[in-house]
Amino acid sequence: MKARIRVVLGEDQPIVREGVTAILTRAGIEVVAAVGNANDLMWATSEHRPDVVITDIHMPPNLADDGLRAALKIRATHPGTGVVVLSQFLEASYALDLVGDDPSAVGYLLKEKVAKAEILSEAVERVADGGSALDADVIATLVGRKRAAGPLDRLTPRERDVLALMAEGHSNVGIAAKLVVTVPAVERHVTGIFLKLGLQQADSLQHRRVLAVLEYLKN
Repeated sequence: MKARIRVVLGEDQPIVREGVTAILTRAGIEVVAAVGNANDLMWATSEHRPDVVITDIHMPPNLADDGLRAALKIRATHPGTGVVVLSQFLEASYALDLVGDDPSAVGYLLKEKVAKAEILSEAVERVADGGSALDADVIATLVGRKRAAGPLDRLTPRERDVLALMAEGHSNVGIAAKLVVTVPAVERHVTGIFLKLGLQQADSLQHRRVLAVLEYLKN
């Protein structure tokens, strides 16, 4: 039997904290601690060593980006713990800071989306498995910003669709379902993406996917 995912939750609004806890519990995810400020979040993470930390960006004690800064510290000091950041507003720069040089085991979701229980629980499960869960609206904003010409311009529209879904954290099976195509068709597109981005020599398939996502998000 697969072990239950263990979560530490950081959210300063009691109603939201209770709501998120209820959503996760119904999905079979164990909330081992639920705290209301960034300092307690850091303590609870060190104390409980959860699989995933979920945190709001804006939290006490300073009511600024304390939650995000705590998430960055957790990513640096607890590499075995995934991080999911919840944001009330679409802040693409925050998402880039969170992803850093590695989009694995990280999620960035808009709070308005997590009212749908399956979105939050699926994101937590994906991040716990070492994958990513980045909000589609955030990705669209990142990719839509002005940038210099580069390797991404070589991709076909369908390859860009596939890469966008890779950036959200979907597997080839998930991408096929989203685009209503076969898994072999997705695999061909992924191979084409790797070739056009010069990633065919990367160490492993997963590493190539990570590098492709970083290329997509940051250039």
